[in-house]
Amino acid sequence: MKLTNDNSDSAVLKEIGNRIAQYRLNQDKTQAALAQEAGVSNRTMTRVENGNSIQASSLIRILRALKLVENLDGLIPEPVASPVQQLKMQGKQRKRASSKLEKPSREGTWSWGDDE
Repeated sequence: MKLTNDNSDSAVLKEIGNRIAQYRLNQDKTQAALAQEAGVSNRTMTRVENGNSIQASSLIRILRALKLVENLDGLIPEPVASPVQQLKMQGKQRKRASSKLEKPSREGTWSWGDDE
């Protein structure tokens, strides 16, 4: 299954669980052995492979035990600022997002009608 933004959260979790199970089986490890190697409970291994939610730290431990943690670079690549933004920032790192809200105009604003 190809993961896209159109997939539901539960479908994505189920696919992640299926992939982890396949990698575990390809490495000829039992759930219990991988859980012990990753430092997570057997219940956590069962949950992730069944497509249930687990803590991100547990997922990272499992991926590390499967030697897959490097693949997180593909999941969330290092951000690169555009050349224009780099010029504006002059080597500084951006820390806040700007608001896209427009300032309200005074024209057409509601009033009580007392000004007439």
